[in-house]
Amino acid sequence: MSAAYLEQHGLRALQQFAKGGLTFDAFRELALAERSLRIAAASAAKQAREAQQRAREAQQQAREAAMQAKLKLAREQAESARRARESDPKYIAKIKDQELRARYGIDTFIEQHCFAGLMSLLKSVDAGQRLSGEDFVWLSTVAKEYFSRELWDAYHHLEAEFLASKFQRTGDPWMAVNASGHYRKCGQASEAKWLLDTIDADRERSPKLQAALCTTHGGVMRDLRRWEEGLRLGERAHAIRPMDYRPCTLLGAIHMETGNYSLGQEWYEKAHARGASLDVIDHELRNIFFRADAAQQSEMRTFLLREDPIRFAWARPRGKENKRIPDS
Repeated sequence: MSAAYLEQHGLRALQQFAKGGLTFDAFRELALAERSLRIAAASAAKQAREAQQRAREAQQQAREAAMQAKLKLAREQAESARRARESDPKYIAKIKDQELRARYGIDTFIEQHCFAGLMSLLKSVDAGQRLSGEDFVWLSTVAKEYFSRELWDAYHHLEAEFLASKFQRTGDPWMAVNASGHYRKCGQASEAKWLLDTIDADRERSPKLQAALCTTHGGVMRDLRRWEEGLRLGERAHAIRPMDYRPCTLLGAIHMETGNYSLGQEWYEKAHARGASLDVIDHELRNIFFRADAAQQSEMRTFLLREDPIRFAWARPRGKENKRIPDS
């Protein structure tokens, strides 16, 4: 070993012994002393390193504890703010309004001039209160863009229930006819059928009432896709009141929906001759067309465009149409 190495590692006794400056006994005594010093120094260095590590760990723990304390305080403050916010009457009202709008499918921005009136209507409907005629007109015109499918169904269900209840109290068949119309508009044809099944049209003296009961009942059967029964009731209504256009439009609709387009068109022409407007007829044809599947649409498109390519230009292929509120 070089002298520099011995010096560097504190082996002075060995260095002196190697130079001949120490006897072996003196070397051994001095080497043992040096070894003790080295062990003590190594132990002290180890203790120092361990102390530094403990200090670093303590500092880390302190930082983590401080961070956890901050997070806890932030959570507590956020929870406190949430409780305060949720107990605020304005916030509660806002959330209730949002939930009410969601229930009735109104997820678009409501213009300021419509907001108060619309929310008032929604609250009335949600509480089971019927809308006035003025409210319905406003909703169908000024606030038309907010007249959602859900709101439409709720409105007509309330009207149907009111009229059905009135029929049960008074026995007036006209109440059942009107209730059935509302049930159909909110997709509850089965309820309308149950109501109409309680009335025997043959026992009514008024031809107008007999025809109305048969036409309405036929419309219910149309909704339930019980085509033959619907046709039978429509034809019976037409026989009772040949100049009433309503049985004609019913028969025209059923024949169109079942693919008998020429016959359906003949009945619609009869309806027009008896007072049904072309606008009403075309509106119904559009709804039948857009509710049909692709194959039926293709067949009906061919027929309509052959009949009148200008009047029925809307039947030409042109992407997806917006869903429409059912016929009134």
